[in-house]
Amino acid sequence: MTRVLYIEGSPNKEYSASIEVCNAFLDAYRLEHPDHVIQKLDIWDLAMPEFDGNALAAKYAGLNGAALTPAQAAAWQGIEELAARFHEADKFLFGVPLWNFSIPYKLKHLIDVISQKDVLFRFDSSGFAGMLHGKKAAVVYARGLSYMSPGSFTPASEFDLQRPYMETWLKFVGVKDVVGIVVERTLFGPDGEADRSSAIEEARTIARAF
Repeated sequence: MTRVLYIEGSPNKEYSASIEVCNAFLDAYRLEHPDHVIQKLDIWDLAMPEFDGNALAAKYAGLNGAALTPAQAAAWQGIEELAARFHEADKFLFGVPLWNFSIPYKLKHLIDVISQKDVLFRFDSSGFAGMLHGKKAAVVYARGLSYMSPGSFTPASEFDLQRPYMETWLKFVGVKDVVGIVVERTLFGPDGEADRSSAIEEARTIARAF
């Protein structure tokens, strides 16, 4: 059975552009794939393990082939259990609002915790290999201003650490089939409605073939 994991990245449940566009995506996807399972992972309602001293010690013990202490083993088990949701899914939908040129700290926390050797990637003398190969992702990027408008005072070449970060990470863990949907000018109220409507229609179109 095909499984879709939706990672909801905004805490702004009532007015979030990323959530609105993701919901439009999922509604269109359900109509096209009624037999697929969709699961939501709300990072703002998720007890994520800390990558603390025990987790770090477990990481290096694994690299060195050393036995784990009970505390280290418990810390690593929490990491593997969280990462298991990504292994179980066939497709991903991420809703990613722009925070300080990049991604929300809770999403960064999730990525930092699960991006471990023999959890989401492997490496040896020949290099790195992601473990989520064969999967695909759609990412909704929401931005208060515009990186793409001519004359923007926040040009993407200098300020966009949001989309490059997500796409680099996904590629690193093995997800090569990635499509992005951008909704900008979310701080402009009615003046930004055209941008939001356009992103919603794009999301619906992409979802039908996703």
